[in-house]
Formats: sequence, C-alpha cells, structure tokens
Amino acid sequence: MSSLTIVMPVYNERETLRTALDRLLAVTMPIPTEVLVVDDGSTDRCTETIADLVEAGQVRLITQDPNQGKGKALRRGIEEATGELLTVLDADLEYDPADFPALLQPILDGDANVVYGARSYGGHAAYSFWFVLGNKMLALWASFLFDAWLTDIETCLKVAPTTTWRRVDLQSNGFGIEAELTGKLLAMSERIFEVPISYRARGREEGKKIQWTDGVAALWILARIRLRGK
Repeated sequence: MSSLTIVMPVYNERETLRTALDRLLAVTMPIPTEVLVVDDGSTDRCTETIADLVEAGQVRLITQDPNQGKGKALRRGIEEATGELLTVLDADLEYDPADFPALLQPILDGDANVVYGARSYGGHAAYSFWFVLGNKMLALWASFLFDAWLTDIETCLKVAPTTTWRRVDLQSNGFGIEAELTGKLLAMSERIFEVPISYRARGREEGKKIQWTDGVAALWILARIRLRGK
C-alpha cells in the first residue's frame, strides 16, 4: 500500500474547515496522501476559505448539490479516491490528524487490513452521558452480533484499502453509514484492529449534528446485516 486518500465530507463547516485542513496538511504522512474534500451542498460558502489550497493542488474539491447527507458525500469520496488506502476525517476539529501515522502503521507493517481509531471517553472527550453510553452500547451490540470485540464503531477514523471500501457496497446516505460499514466488514470476516486516538467532542452549540435517532437506526442496521448474513 503506497498511497492514501483522506476523504473529508463537509456540510456548513465555515468556522472549522480551514483549521482542520491546515492541521491535516501539517502532518508528515508515511506515504503520499491525497486530500479529497466533498462539499455536500453547503450554504455557508465554507469552501471559499480553502480556495487557495485547492488552487495550489494541496486539496482536491468535489461539490454536490443539494445536500444529500454525510453517507452520500462519503460514498462519492470513495468513488473518486485515487489512493490505495482510504480513510475519513471530519472537518469539525473533533479528531486530531496527527493520529493518522499510528493508524496506518499496522497496515503498512502487514499486521492488519482494517484499522479503527478507538476513542477513550473522559473530560473534554465526553460532552454528554448519553452520547458516551450510546456509543458504548453500539460497540457492544456489534460485538455481540458478530462475535467480535470492538470498543468504538462510530469513530470517524477508519483506515482500509480502497478496494475494501468499495467491496462493502455502502448504501446509507446519513450517519448510519458508520454502522453499515462496520457490520459489513464483520460480516465479511474482517478482523478490525483498534488503535487509541485522541478526541475532543463538540456540543450542540458548536454544531454537533448527530441525534439519538441515528443511534437507534444504527442498532437496526447492524441487526439487519447480521440477519442477512445468516
């Protein structure tokens, strides 16, 4: 695996997009890296803040209109990616791109095919009790259904070969794509390697978009994939 694509789905992230990309571009990556921003019908003109990065070729920008959901934006990024490996980074500053080299290493060393960045919740990493409990319940539910042991399935930082991302044939348009990916990977008997990462959760007032209903939907998505597997 000699190249990487980082897909960044974006929707109305004017306050954070430029900072997120500056932090990402400052990281020394172990392999050549393509940064692919997919603007999912933003109305706040956030991509104007990165026009110079796009013009300089440091960032590749794809726009789709109207807004179709994070899952749809991610699926577009998977289709357009040119790297042999693929991962995702949100533009909301919750995740630290400096964690990417550690996530890539097990794959580059031949020790893993799929790597997840596992969050540990404490202090600034947990903006609510229910947020943490919901994430832990989803991880436990997935582990139970597929006879695995995972601590974090909703993490944004997931690394796998681009061919694997395409082979799972993702269908979700919204936040359910995280559970769908994990369920389908486990159904394909992929062993997911977890690496600890840093995390700073933002609250509703900072633009947190995921709702409790997304958690309920994720439970059903995992169960449906498991039942179909039978």
